[in-house]
Amino acid sequence: MIRFDDVHKAFGANQVLRGVTLEVPKGKSMVIIGGSGTGKSVLLKCVLGLVMPDAGTITVDGAARDADRDAFLARFGMLFQGGALFDSLPVWQNVAFRLTRGALKRPKAEAREIAIEKLRRVGLSPDVADRLPAELSGGMQKRVGLARAIAADPEIIFFDEPTTGLDPIMAGVINELIREIVVEMGATAMTITHDMTSVRAIADDIAMLHGGKIRWTGPVAQMDASGDPYLDQFIHGRAEGPIAAVR
Repeated sequence: MIRFDDVHKAFGANQVLRGVTLEVPKGKSMVIIGGSGTGKSVLLKCVLGLVMPDAGTITVDGAARDADRDAFLARFGMLFQGGALFDSLPVWQNVAFRLTRGALKRPKAEAREIAIEKLRRVGLSPDVADRLPAELSGGMQKRVGLARAIAADPEIIFFDEPTTGLDPIMAGVINELIREIVVEMGATAMTITHDMTSVRAIADDIAMLHGGKIRWTGPVAQMDASGDPYLDQFIHGRAEGPIAAVR
């Protein structure tokens, strides 16, 4: 569904991506792991056109980004790391944000109905719909963000550190919801995370990004026996190894 071919991106003298080549299979959940500042978020931004690569190509479903930006972005949903809810809007309007404007605009009553349905799907009752985000716990806000990500039934969903700031139990709940929803929708998922529990819970395949390149990629079931020193050090949290040596 998404293909990166020798993608490069620098910000001034900082070479972030140095020839990333990676395939994200259609209908599968790909998790990209790597240390802070390795370019994981830059990869997502390059797909969406928020950042333009300096070299290389990115194709989505076999084609380059559509000239019709609204139509192109309508294929995506995203769960942001910090929730990124609009404080001044009630929950249902946050969830239905894309359904009340632009190419996906629906009548207000229909948008609200869809929002309540998606809130139910992530385990939140309809009475939450008219609350403001500040009235919700961190876990509930994350669920609202997930409901918003799936509100327009996207083909592709990006998850940016989906369990950051959550306690282990709520993180487990979010991981289960992500896995269930991706499977139910048949969506292609691309997640960036440091949380190895999340990796094992939601990934079909993983890719290790370090030094601006993909060091290892393969099925999550093969991760522990990869034999790759970068991946092995990262997943076990070891202080000593090739990652520490090049910092």
